[in-house]
Amino acid sequence: MNRRSVLRAGAGLLAGGAALTLPPAPLAGAATATSAADPTDGWTQTSFSYSWQKPWNLDLADRHAYSGGVHRMWVYDTDEPFEEGSSTDPRTEMRWKVDYRTGERMWDADVYLPSGTDGASFVQILRGVHPSGTPATDIMLNVYDTGGGTVRRYDGTVLRTNAFDTWFNVKIAHAATSGTGTVKVYFDDSLVLTVADRGPATRYFKNGVYNHGSGRAEARFRNIAYWTH
Repeated sequence: MNRRSVLRAGAGLLAGGAALTLPPAPLAGAATATSAADPTDGWTQTSFSYSWQKPWNLDLADRHAYSGGVHRMWVYDTDEPFEEGSSTDPRTEMRWKVDYRTGERMWDADVYLPSGTDGASFVQILRGVHPSGTPATDIMLNVYDTGGGTVRRYDGTVLRTNAFDTWFNVKIAHAATSGTGTVKVYFDDSLVLTVADRGPATRYFKNGVYNHGSGRAEARFRNIAYWTH
C-alpha cells in the first residue's frame, strides 16, 4: 500500500468495518468509558514471541532501547522502510509471531507516547493474508500532536485526548470468526470502542511506532502481555 494511504483506507471503514457500538468521544483525558469487570476475567495469559521490523539499513539498537522493563522505539520520517524497495512508511515495530484466523485473542500493554509524536500508529492488527480487495488491517490506533496528544482509530474516531507523556494501559480484544468478528479497545480497563473487523483473514498483532507523519515519532511499552479465551 502506498505511503500514508493506509490511514485513509482505514477511516473509510471498508469491508465490514462499520462501528457496532461507539461511546461518546472524550473531551479531556481518558475517553468516556463503560465501567465493567476486568477485561481479562476468564482469559488465560499465554506466552508469545515476536520478530522486529525496523529501517532495513540500520541496526535495531539505532531505533530501539530496552531498560527497566520498558521498550522504547523511535523512527524518523526520513528513515528507510523495513524492506529495501518497499513503499511503506518507516517503522520500528514488534511483529507478534502468533498468527491466527479465529478465536479470542487480546493484546495488552502499558503505553507511553512522548509529546510531539504526530501521525504515528502504535498498535495494530495486521491482516497478513486476506482476500483481494479487503483492507490490510482490522484496526490501527494512531496518535496526533493535537489536544495534548489525541489517540484516534486510524485518522477518524477520537478515543482519548491528553495522551502525551503519561502511562496508560491499552487492551485490544479480538473475537475472530470465519465471518465478521469483533474488536474491542480498552483504555485503563474501560471499554472505549467496539467495531467489526474486516472479515476473514490470517492476522497478527504489531506494536511499536509506524510513522505516517513528519519528523521524529516515538512510543514506549511495558508490561506487555498476550491473552487467549
